Amino acid sequence: MGGHNGGDEEACLPLFETEVSKGKLAYRVYAVTVLIGICSIWVYRSMNTPAAEEEGRWAWIGMFMAELWFGFYWIITLSLRWNVTHRHPFKDRLINRYGDKLPAVDVFVCTADPRIEPPTMVISTVLSVMSYNYPPDRLSIYLSDDGGSEFTFYALLEASHFSKHWIPFCKKFSVEPRSPAAYFAQNSNPKDTTVPKEWLDVKKLYEDMKCRIESVIEKGGTSKDIRDQHKGFLEWNSEVTKQDHQSIVQILIDGRNPDAVDDDGHQLPTLVYLAREKRPYCPHNFKTGSMNSLIRVSAEISNAPIILNVDCDMYSNNSDAIEEALCFFMDKERGHMVSYVQYPQSYDNIANNDIYSNVRNAFNKIELSGMDGCDGAPYCGTGCFHRRESLCGVEFSRNYRGELNSLCNTMKDSSVHELEQGSKVLANCSYEKGTQWGKEMGLVYGCLSEDLITGLRIQCRGWKPVYYNPERKAFLGVAPNTLDLALVQHKRWGQGMFQIFLSKYCPFIYARGKIKLGAQMGYCVYLLFAPNSVALLNYLIIPSICLLHSIPLFPEVTPLSLSLSLFISLYNRLEKVELVSSLWFLPFAYVYAARNACSIAEALTCGDTLKAWWNSQRMWLFHRTTSYLFAFIDTVTGQLGFSHMAFSITAKVVGDDVLKRYEEGTIEFGTSSVMLTIIATLALLNLFGFAGGILKVVWGYGIAKGLTLQIGLCLVVVVINLPVYQALFSRDDNGRIPSSVMFKSLVLASLACLIPVY
Repeated sequence: MGGHNGGDEEACLPLFETEVSKGKLAYRVYAVTVLIGICSIWVYRSMNTPAAEEEGRWAWIGMFMAELWFGFYWIITLSLRWNVTHRHPFKDRLINRYGDKLPAVDVFVCTADPRIEPPTMVISTVLSVMSYNYPPDRLSIYLSDDGGSEFTFYALLEASHFSKHWIPFCKKFSVEPRSPAAYFAQNSNPKDTTVPKEWLDVKKLYEDMKCRIESVIEKGGTSKDIRDQHKGFLEWNSEVTKQDHQSIVQILIDGRNPDAVDDDGHQLPTLVYLAREKRPYCPHNFKTGSMNSLIRVSAEISNAPIILNVDCDMYSNNSDAIEEALCFFMDKERGHMVSYVQYPQSYDNIANNDIYSNVRNAFNKIELSGMDGCDGAPYCGTGCFHRRESLCGVEFSRNYRGELNSLCNTMKDSSVHELEQGSKVLANCSYEKGTQWGKEMGLVYGCLSEDLITGLRIQCRGWKPVYYNPERKAFLGVAPNTLDLALVQHKRWGQGMFQIFLSKYCPFIYARGKIKLGAQMGYCVYLLFAPNSVALLNYLIIPSICLLHSIPLFPEVTPLSLSLSLFISLYNRLEKVELVSSLWFLPFAYVYAARNACSIAEALTCGDTLKAWWNSQRMWLFHRTTSYLFAFIDTVTGQLGFSHMAFSITAKVVGDDVLKRYEEGTIEFGTSSVMLTIIATLALLNLFGFAGGILKVVWGYGIAKGLTLQIGLCLVVVVINLPVYQALFSRDDNGRIPSSVMFKSLVLASLACLIPVY
């Protein structure tokens, strides 16, 4: 009886726990004091704005509007830190409880262009997810090739052969990570000296495969010997192009086939190649359309109840990630409510001190956990496990139980040929016409940030998402390693997010009453990145120009003002009026100091260095004055019907000299883009303003006219832009700012200094 009771107790234990982060009270006290400071700044602005006939009135109004926006925006950011929670799954309990009754899982890998996303990188990601510590008969891998490239197909065919050696090698020696490219890059020699032969044999097989693939790509076509290897090559002819081709579905490994085994005789997972039909006259909806085709095709072939989707550069870094995610789906009390489990986006090519702020530790460890605390964890587009039903538009109901353990083997009994032919129809351009795909079913069309809007819709149907940030990163990808790539990526994100805010899916309207207010606010923190740029530009341009025209915008700082709150009674009555007015300096100083102190504390707590934090502040400035500014402009003009949405893919490969500078921590400015011109112009404008302010102080004019805080603000901008000045005037490598950009920036900054202030 004791053993039986012990088994019952084990069956009742939760498969995951939720832990509330410490420090909530301290943060809330801090938030209240900063809010008081912000309100004090608003009061100061409203009381001291110059009259209509006075100089600088419109400059003051511009600053006031920016400060009103900053205050409002800061208030909604409180939601991200108000209830930070962390999840902890119990994988051993899952295995003990369900054993061989774990559900089937379909894995989607998406690629779009073999020139930007090399096929060798793509198949390393595919091999990493084929090698999960999970029953292979319940694992199906789908590669969606939106480029419709025979090179990608050939690479996947090679990967299907290599997997027979790679998967048993990984499981025999507990290899991590299971991307061969990442593993051999991190391990140039076998760690276990007792198995050098097996290690060397597998490495040689991998390098030979990589050479064959790269050789075919370099030649620009596949030979007859290669095309004879598989019937799938018959799908390609001289008329097939990236934007004009029929549906192609090829099952390279049939997991039901008893002969589909690895070198150790174990079953291999199912492997499918998909290139959905594309025609010039049919909109294809970018990655969203690709995902929806994958959902339908996988439903025809394997129909697993759980779907994992990853980008082609986001390889698996934890072979137990599936079982950890299933802990959330299969928990008896709360599992049936879970729609998706989102993992953070992490990268394996981060330079020293993260010069482009790609790591975003505070975002991953605090902000997303804070949204999870409001039951509003967003879907980020990759590294996410989905419940198929929730992704296909099913509404959650209280009576729904979602018994996943009854869905172990979902493969159909049809032949490979029948499955391929039946799936092709589902990937045709015309299939979605007159259906709810892209509206009520699958991922939502019509927005660059299809992931966010899809996650929001799922939550509004009653499902609960989960955000899980494990100690060992589950997925690692390729981060942008040039400034231009980083800015373009954020421009795309900012535009897509602002589109959502201006659409019917604005969380404050669409999600009102359906998800918590904190989750609505959390979404809007990111959806409003684009309009943030306008307010920040005010704060970067107006103070510099006004400084050159000797127009004060801030309260004066006197030596006595810092101690006035403690010793006001010690000063004589004649000085009192002047000194009390300088007290308005305190809320500006406190808000600035408190915000940065909190930001530094978060960065250090999350594992960043102080220099990495400083680099993140620089990129914060760059993003908001360029990426999000253009995102704002493009979104507004798009709403007015003047421009159309376009999707850009971030390149994953750069030249050796660029890569070397990146690894050394040197920012790559070497393009002539408009974004770079704006960055250089703002840096020079603030340099001119700071220099002018210092001259006024030297002449005894700055202190008298109340320009000290403006000089300090310009100084901060100048210091943060030091790499820009180096790239303008002292660097001689190819990553410097081009002379044409330097000339334009000097002219624009000089002209800005001459703008009259009203």
